[in-house]
Amino acid sequence: MNYQREPQVATKQMRRIMHIGLDDTDSTIKGCTTYIAALLIEKLENLNVAFIDYPNLIRLNPNVPWKTRGNGALCLRFEFENALESEIKKATIDLVEEHAHLDSKGTDPGIVFFEGEVPKELQVFAKKTETNIVTLIEATRLIRSLGAEALGYNTCRGIIGALAAIGEKLDSDHTYELIAYRKPENYGSKRRVDKESIFEMDRTTQPYTFNNVDFEKRRVIITPRGSDPILLGIRGESPEMVRRAFKIVKPLEPVERWVIFRTNQGTDAHLNQAKTLTELKPHQSFVAQGAVSKSPHIVPFRHVIFGVKDAEVEVDCAAYEPTGNLRKIAKDLMKGDEIEIYGAVRHPQDDKPLTVNLEKLRVLSLARKLTYHNPVCESCGKSSESMGKGQGFRCKKCGTKLTITEKTKKIQERQLKLGLYFTSTRSQRHLTKPLRRYGLEKSQREIGILIREWHS
Repeated sequence: MNYQREPQVATKQMRRIMHIGLDDTDSTIKGCTTYIAALLIEKLENLNVAFIDYPNLIRLNPNVPWKTRGNGALCLRFEFENALESEIKKATIDLVEEHAHLDSKGTDPGIVFFEGEVPKELQVFAKKTETNIVTLIEATRLIRSLGAEALGYNTCRGIIGALAAIGEKLDSDHTYELIAYRKPENYGSKRRVDKESIFEMDRTTQPYTFNNVDFEKRRVIITPRGSDPILLGIRGESPEMVRRAFKIVKPLEPVERWVIFRTNQGTDAHLNQAKTLTELKPHQSFVAQGAVSKSPHIVPFRHVIFGVKDAEVEVDCAAYEPTGNLRKIAKDLMKGDEIEIYGAVRHPQDDKPLTVNLEKLRVLSLARKLTYHNPVCESCGKSSESMGKGQGFRCKKCGTKLTITEKTKKIQERQLKLGLYFTSTRSQRHLTKPLRRYGLEKSQREIGILIREWHS
């Protein structure tokens, strides 16, 4: 077991702080940048560095067209002795070149080395990569101005994420994830973890862990399905809590290693606040308000589409079939309902306007739902029938002509209630803040020593 047993005291020989950013070492079907970070932690500890933070797992804009899977970048932050600089950099480069899938299309690894305190302009850059599209030119200009070092492979696009991971200090809201890795001989096979132990873990640790299971389908969602090295990932509010949760779960196959990461997952870090719908742009995610302008209708594959407008523009909103409960809520909307929409913006296609793929939906106010009925006979109390357009009504039973010439309005009670609604857990994005986290947000970073058992 490789634990950080005691905080290491900085000496004259150990006063330099280094940040190593890594990104885009995996392909769409295999590999994992967090695994390379886990291997690098072990190598760095053998060089006697002193970690000053948990490894940071930073999820970037989930809407970029060239992402692989979760669009996550990594940063390791530590103090080191002057004489070890070249050895640290060589160990990092060797690991990336050994484990990155350099021959896979779309795999464009990047490594960035930066020393000292993280400046404001780098923090701003990191925030932009979480919410917007950033170019390699922007990243390389900033690297030069900061005096950082970067190494890229293939198109070098991974340099963007590697630099962003260094810049995102997670000084505000953040969460933690314990990721356990498989033995290489099990890659590609079905994950073997006791299902009931995961449900027990969820019951025992709620609300301080999240997105463990999908109760709607009674499905475990902490185990991925691809050929990557990850066995499971447990997300929670503190390193102590995810460690406790891991002790409850019962893996049915060997665990090669595990690491606790500090991360922006589950924080809504990807959302831009839009004052009007005109601000919505493709490849970004937004929060915006408007009124339902087109009644919901179901399209092929059981997706629900409806329109939303404000004083400036109208857009479509889509609640896709996998979103589960959110799709059901969207079906109950009607024209005039005031809502707040959360989601990713998709390019207009053919005759379709901009479309927001919904992640969440807040119902702010409900329009009145009116029904119209033929009036009741004033003489015998029975129902009436129309005598023709503009000719009034007469009683079906006694034939009396009614003095009332218009149908009676009746306000029908809406089943839909005000409030915030979410996609089903199984379809939530890494960055989407789930219901369990509301009220548990952090306003600053905890300053202190890493827990004793933060990796193995």
